[in-house]
Amino acid sequence: MAGLAATFGSGAMTNSINEIPNNKMMFVIGANPTEAHPVIGAKMRQALRNGSKLIVADPRKTELAAKADIWLRLKPGTDIALINGLMHIILKAGWQDQEFINSCTTDFEKVAEVVEKYTPEYVENITGVPKHLLMEAAKLYATAERAQTFYTLGITEHVCGTDNVMSLANLVMMTGNIGKPNTGLNPMRGQNNVQGACDMGALPNVYSGYQQITNPAIREKFEKAWGVKLSDKVGMMIPDMFDSSVSGKLKAMYIMGEDPVRSDGDANHVRKGLQNLDFLVVQNIFMTETAKLADVVLPAASFAEKDGTFTNTERRVQRVRKAIEPIGDSRADWEIIRDLSNKMGYEMSYNHPSEIMDEMASLSPIYAGIDLERIDASGLQWPVPTKEHPGTPFLHVDGKFSCGLGVFKAIENQPPGEEPDAEYPFLLSTGRILYHYCLTTPGYSKNLTDFRPEERVRMHPDDAKQLDLIDLDTVTVTSRRGKVQSKVWVTDSVLPGTIWMSFHYLASPTNELTSGHLDKTTKTYEYKVCAVQVEKTAVV
Repeated sequence: MAGLAATFGSGAMTNSINEIPNNKMMFVIGANPTEAHPVIGAKMRQALRNGSKLIVADPRKTELAAKADIWLRLKPGTDIALINGLMHIILKAGWQDQEFINSCTTDFEKVAEVVEKYTPEYVENITGVPKHLLMEAAKLYATAERAQTFYTLGITEHVCGTDNVMSLANLVMMTGNIGKPNTGLNPMRGQNNVQGACDMGALPNVYSGYQQITNPAIREKFEKAWGVKLSDKVGMMIPDMFDSSVSGKLKAMYIMGEDPVRSDGDANHVRKGLQNLDFLVVQNIFMTETAKLADVVLPAASFAEKDGTFTNTERRVQRVRKAIEPIGDSRADWEIIRDLSNKMGYEMSYNHPSEIMDEMASLSPIYAGIDLERIDASGLQWPVPTKEHPGTPFLHVDGKFSCGLGVFKAIENQPPGEEPDAEYPFLLSTGRILYHYCLTTPGYSKNLTDFRPEERVRMHPDDAKQLDLIDLDTVTVTSRRGKVQSKVWVTDSVLPGTIWMSFHYLASPTNELTSGHLDKTTKTYEYKVCAVQVEKTAVV
C-alpha cells in the first residue's frame, strides 16, 4: 500500500495535538480520549467549548458520546459496515472531494463499487445505528470545511483491525481531509513512548525509521554501521512468540518494560508459554506478574532517573531529563543493554544517551535532523530530514503522499473471531479507566488504588434484572479460556447483552477471558469482542 499506509504502519498521527482546540469538526471512533488519553481529551473539551461539532461512534456511552452532536451507537465489531455506510451516503449525495480523488489517489472506483450495497437500511441492520443518524453524520462530516478523525484501540483491537484503519483512510481521502491543519487520520498511542519504540525498530520487519529489513541496500547500511552481518528474515510477532514457546520451538525471551501476563489476550496461554521457556529475563521497574516468572530480573530505572528521549503520539521527539539518581540497584535501560552486550562479546561504548541519539539520527532519515540540543526546549515532530528543518506539524501536505498516490482499498464488513451464543450469551469488551489508564496493575499506586480499588463489571439494567443482580453484587464471568470474579455496576452506558471490564486489576484478571483471535496483519489480539457467560456468585 502506498500513501497513507506508510503513516498507519507507524501508528502516527498525521496532524498535531495543538490543532484540536481550533477544530470545527471532530469524528471520534473506537476511542475514549477523556479516560484513555486525557491530555487529548482535554483538548477536545476545549474544541467543544470553542464551537466544534462532534461525531462519536462507540457502543458505550462515554463522556464524549454524551456531549456529541451525533452519537453512533454501533454494535461492537461492526466498524467497517458503519464506515462503508457513511461513504455510501456521501457518494450518493455528491459530497466527495472529486478533485482530490482524481489528482492524489488511485483505485477509488473499487471502493465505490463495494460501498454501493451499504445502504442506510443495510447498515442499520448490521450495526444497530438508525439510518437517520447515519445520514446526519455523513452530511456533518462530509460538508465540514475540514474534519479531523481520531481512533485508537476500539478500531485496532479486532480481527479486522487493519481493515478498520484502512476503511477510515478511505473515508479521509474520499473527503480530502488530509494534508492540511485540522484534518487527518489520528491514532492515539496508548502509552508515552509506544511511538518512539516503533520508530526505533521495535517491530519484527523493520530497522529504525521503518526501514525494511528485506531491502538489501537498507540492510547493508546497518551492517556497515554496526559491523555485523544481519539477517534478512522477518522476525516473530508477539502472539507467534507465545505459540512457539508453548510448542518448545522458542527457548528464551528477554522482556523489557512489558507485562504480557497482565496485558496480552488469552493470558493463560501467555503464562503457559512463559513457563515453558528454558530462560526468561525481565527488565522492569516493578516486580510484575511476568517478572515473577523470570529466571533473572534486571531492575530498571524510571523516567525520572534517566536521560534520553520519548516520542509521543503526534511524532514529537522530546527530551527526558534525569531528576534523581537511580534508586537502589536500578539502572537506566541503555546502560543495562550496553553492559550486557559487552559481556556477550559485542562491544558498545556509549557514554551518554546523546551518543545513541546521534546514531539514531545518522541511520534514520525521519530523525536525521534531530539531536538532544535541538529538542531541548519543546521537541520536534518527525520527519526532520536536516538540521535546518523545523519539523513537520502535519503530514502529506496538499495530498503529496510520501510513497506516491494514496491507494483506496475496497473492504467488506467482517464478523468478529468469536460471537455470543447460547452457552456464552454475553459480549465482553475491554478498555481502560481514567484513574489507572497507563497501568496494567494499579496496586503500584496507593492513592489510585484507594480511589478506585476494584474492578466493576458494567452491565445494562435489563440484563441485571434478568440475572437478579443489583449494584455491588458479585458475579463470575466465564469464557472458553478462563473465569474471573468481580462486582457489578448496573448502568445503561453499555448495550443490552454486552458487558464491559477494564484490565487493570490483579484480583480480576480480565485478560484471562479475552480471546486469542488476532488481526491477520498486525497480530493484535481481539480485546474488544469475546463471548462470555455471567452468573451471580453464591454468597458463602
